[in-house]
Amino acid sequence: MIKYLTVFFVSMVPLIELRGAIPFAYGFKAADPSFNLLLAYILIAIGNMIPVPIIYFFARKVLEWGKDKPVIGGFFTFCLEKGEKGGKKLQEKAGRGLFVALLLFVGIPLPGTGAWTGTLAASILDMDFKSSILAVICGIALAGIIIGVLCTLGLGAFIGVTA
Repeated sequence: MIKYLTVFFVSMVPLIELRGAIPFAYGFKAADPSFNLLLAYILIAIGNMIPVPIIYFFARKVLEWGKDKPVIGGFFTFCLEKGEKGGKKLQEKAGRGLFVALLLFVGIPLPGTGAWTGTLAASILDMDFKSSILAVICGIALAGIIIGVLCTLGLGAFIGVTA
């Protein structure tokens, strides 16, 4: 049970997310053949999605609130400006394909991408909630497939450390 909880909670950690949790699951499977990878994948996907609505509805508000506060203000302002600049750039390039751009942003497992960052970008871009959530869910599925294939090929530890 502790192994399943581990992958569930690791998938919630920003920057690590699913890209780090899946290699953990493959490691647990290698050490214990009775470890159920399908159950682990389901828990990882759920764990990765739990923060998404919270980020969508509250992260921008928290950043707006904190941008003029001492100590944190500079960082919060930086995050807002960076998010708005990046979001506008993505929107200009993607045009009407913003849904696909968000899906690929979340789904291609590179450092700095994922459900947390993608959801924050969707919030800053004022994408509607349903489209944002659907794009993030599809992106998580794509990332899960990519990382699963890489783990099957024996590259999971490398991806888990660098992603």
